[in-house]
Amino acid sequence: MSFRPLHDRVVVSPLDSETKTAGGIIIPDTAQEKPSQGKVLSVGPGSRGDDGKLAPLDVKKGDTVLYGKWSGTEVKVDGQDVLIMRESDIMGIVG
Repeated sequence: MSFRPLHDRVVVSPLDSETKTAGGIIIPDTAQEKPSQGKVLSVGPGSRGDDGKLAPLDVKKGDTVLYGKWSGTEVKVDGQDVLIMRESDIMGIVG
């Protein structure tokens, strides 16, 4: 990836949501919810505190994370749709 996030920003690739319900009904693309899980592709170095020291991020490249439906900014990097968000927009690490 040719994009390097700054400060406490994280680049996340959204994971595809399920296209079938538990009962086997296929959900069309227009009715699917926005995904709220993704894989971390890149992380910034961290944020600086009031004392000037760098506080590293809790997430790392390769983590699968859970985030809010409207979190982040959608951009296209190297032909891939990704989200750029602050670490505080991430609710937690899955598994």
